[in-house]
Amino acid sequence: MIDAAPSSAPGRIRLGMVGGGRDAFIGAVHRIAARLDDRFALVAGCFSADPAKSRASGAELGLDPSRVYDDFEAMARREARLKDGVEAVAIVTPNHMHLAPARAFLRRGVHVICDKPLTATLAEARRLVALAEKSHALFVLTHNYTGYPMVRQARAMVAAGALGPLRVVQAEYAQDWLTEPLEATGQKQAAWRTDPARAGLGGATGDIGTHAANLACFVTGQAIESLSAELHSFVPGRALDDNAHAMLRFSGGAKGMLWCSQVAPGCENGLRLRVYGEKGGLEWAQENPNLLRFAPFGEPPRLITRGGHGAGPEAARLTRIPPGHPEGYLEGFANLYAEAARAIAARRDGRAPEPDVLFPDVRDGLAGVAFVDACVRSSRRGGVWVGLARA
Repeated sequence: MIDAAPSSAPGRIRLGMVGGGRDAFIGAVHRIAARLDDRFALVAGCFSADPAKSRASGAELGLDPSRVYDDFEAMARREARLKDGVEAVAIVTPNHMHLAPARAFLRRGVHVICDKPLTATLAEARRLVALAEKSHALFVLTHNYTGYPMVRQARAMVAAGALGPLRVVQAEYAQDWLTEPLEATGQKQAAWRTDPARAGLGGATGDIGTHAANLACFVTGQAIESLSAELHSFVPGRALDDNAHAMLRFSGGAKGMLWCSQVAPGCENGLRLRVYGEKGGLEWAQENPNLLRFAPFGEPPRLITRGGHGAGPEAARLTRIPPGHPEGYLEGFANLYAEAARAIAARRDGRAPEPDVLFPDVRDGLAGVAFVDACVRSSRRGGVWVGLARA
């Protein structure tokens, strides 16, 4: 159990949560990440569409029962009126339930920290972009891999020209957990991720392909402009893709490929990025996240370590413990919450955030949904090249 911090804790940002109750993996991850730097206090929530489950989850988290709600609309209305109401809300529901709670809180000036992908459909994503950009509240999208120190190091090296003009970008995210029809057993995570009504048009593309696409764009500083994709549903009867290949064309002239799969036996969370330019290449793998391989052309490859040899200030700022002690998934998530806390605190104080504050936003979310939409459109037409939709 992650205990809620007292709402009176000085300086802490009062946080609410929609979704993420009992047996919800990602809700617990968000709560741990929010507490790691002690910048947030969980004070309210609507943790399930089932009121009894929501109340039980709130009790387990040590919340005041009057701040545990049966539905998110009631939560948004009441919290907005309270003197000590929530300042930010984490939305950790299935994809199809991102838009409505985000809208409810954005309209009341509450900052939103939303899990990816942004929404289940492109139309919903466009609506949410319009809402977020009209609101005075911040919108943070938790593409958590952008919070890894060595990902920040890679981005800084590309921006500084260490690789020269970029030529090739290879991204992949391979898992094996859906190799069999796990959804048929009633397993909660598999059930909603393979259901078009809750996940949207993309299965593996939406769940993990969006991470690979976002990572490629974040590190290179280039957007995906067009793609040619082939999507597969290898498990009989599965309604959404469980494997996809896509060729990519980037805004800065780089060419790329992306593979995502949830039916690759032996792969657990194999997110990997390779970037090659005229002067050298970079390689990073999520399962060994504290190392970045840099290969200047014509020279021996070098290993840059988190907190140690070769890492610059961009990585050092997000490094928590000494080199040799592994950091990873939870710390990357926490780094995004820490960036959000800095931006929210600046809004609270009426000042501009520090220039190095960096997190994915609603426009990055739109790009992710547009990626899934383009993959589906291309695959349905035999893999023809299609452009990514924009707002």
